[in-house]
Amino acid sequence: LQGVVRQCLSNGMFRIKLENGFHVLAHISGKIRRKSIRILLGDQVIVEMSPYDLSRGRILQRLSPKNK
Repeated sequence: LQGVVRQCLSNGMFRIKLENGFHVLAHISGKIRRKSIRILLGDQVIVEMSPYDLSRGRILQRLSPKNK
């Protein structure tokens, strides 16, 4: 699912507003953390939802302006 970063929290956690209108709490995936990709307020991201808790997810990718 695509979403927009609405709030930056501590320890790599972010509040994301999804394209369907829901808000989720998401953390950065290990690959993004290893490559030191910065996620900023207002960035468009792709989020994978947790199958156990639909209010949580993982940020898989930050979309560049040309991919939006």
